[in-house]
Amino acid sequence: MLKKIVYTIFTILIFPNFIFAQTVAKIAPKREFRGVWVATVANIDWPSKPGLSADQQKQELIGLMEQHKRNGMNAILLQVRPAADAFYAKSREPWSQWLMGRQGVAPANGYDPLEFAIKEAHSRGMELHAWFNPYRATMSANTFVSEDHMTRKRPELFFTYAGKKQFDPGIPEVREYIVQVILDVVKGYNIDGVHFDDYFYPYPVAGQQINDGATFQKYPNGISNIKDWRRNNVDLLIKQLDDSIHHYKKYVKFGISPFGIWKNDRDDPDGSATSGLSNYHELYADSRKWIQEGWVDYINPQVYFSFTRKAAPFGTLVDWWSKHTYGRHLYIGQAAYLVNQKMEAAWRFPEQIPDQVRYIRANNRVQGSVYFSSKSFSTIARGAADSLRNDLYRYPALPPQMPWLDDIDPNPPQELSAQAVETGIQLKWAAPLKASDGETASGYVIYRFAEGEDMDVLHPKNIIRISFEDYTFFMDTNIEKGKRYNYLVSALDRLKNESEASGPVGVQAQ
Repeated sequence: MLKKIVYTIFTILIFPNFIFAQTVAKIAPKREFRGVWVATVANIDWPSKPGLSADQQKQELIGLMEQHKRNGMNAILLQVRPAADAFYAKSREPWSQWLMGRQGVAPANGYDPLEFAIKEAHSRGMELHAWFNPYRATMSANTFVSEDHMTRKRPELFFTYAGKKQFDPGIPEVREYIVQVILDVVKGYNIDGVHFDDYFYPYPVAGQQINDGATFQKYPNGISNIKDWRRNNVDLLIKQLDDSIHHYKKYVKFGISPFGIWKNDRDDPDGSATSGLSNYHELYADSRKWIQEGWVDYINPQVYFSFTRKAAPFGTLVDWWSKHTYGRHLYIGQAAYLVNQKMEAAWRFPEQIPDQVRYIRANNRVQGSVYFSSKSFSTIARGAADSLRNDLYRYPALPPQMPWLDDIDPNPPQELSAQAVETGIQLKWAAPLKASDGETASGYVIYRFAEGEDMDVLHPKNIIRISFEDYTFFMDTNIEKGKRYNYLVSALDRLKNESEASGPVGVQAQ
């Protein structure tokens, strides 16, 4: 208790708005993005090690998703291309080494990890965002690459920095190639989103220089300053991807998770009151511009700092980003991996992550969180997982709507019926008629109410099932015999717009 009091007093002194975060938004919202990164590079999160059988990989992934479902998550950000390789079958690049232990080695016939992950996520009411590393090609100088790897086939498209090979973003052919790689997944899989993390131009390493001078001379694009040119190269890729993704599938979301600081205010009065490495100057990524121009549907800055981090306080950065959303969504990247770490005293207080969620909810211009990374919730961040599961994420949530992509609600389901059987209450319904945009239903929400209870569809406590599949039946087994229940069912389209509810129907459990 004394530690908690000390932590709270210290935080209030450093960051007075902390109190506001504690007193606002006690009830979980019905719509909130709750994502978790599942990193495959170096087997950080999944699979636990290379060389597992397909069945072992599947069981691990099911267990992982079940855990996150219990914790209240509604989105999985699965790393499908860690280093110009693939965790999916419909690829022009070789199978990832972190699947079977050697790059280019396929898992079992008929097993497509991404296809399997999408199905398992959707059945649990979770979106699946395919996470790509656009430029990284190798993890070290001695990385084995297969004959089919692009560093072998087209070595002129890469530069080496700090021992790692990376696509050269200034080469037009590179940008076109990356777009086509991503479109393979957009066209070939039922994903909900395309996601990038913070790796564009490499993080600076002392004594290293980016060897792209010749590319700058060859493709200057009318720009005389190499730093501005690098930023423009990244901009060109982002804009082209936004256009291409939405050309083929308007409902696929495009989001990026940059480093937490755009610019510091010492460099630009529009920057945040921070003093750390920045996207703009050190990483050549003008992350604010991508939202200003509407090139991304969501921005997910990695605010991996505590409330009391002097150089970059969590609250300061959340507030700054919330003022620069330009009508797009803002999800805050939270550092579950830092819980209980010794690098900073604040991370040893169990309230850090829960208090961050409360602070986020107190700002109506922030729509949710994404956590790095999956494994942390079963190791160092188990306490944070308990807080999410039992309190903050106790009730399920739908992802927030994106009206700039689709603002047409689906029609309600038809012919809802409920029947008491020995194993529970069996619900059946018919798919809705097509809405004006041609969509019927890509999922459903089921609400249950005790007899006499107000049938409130705005409060998530009444939701018993969210599914992003088009199955038109459900068996409710979590009932009390002899008790009477009322049910409502609504339809969801691909962008999670929700219909009016069909029903109610009442039934008494046997």
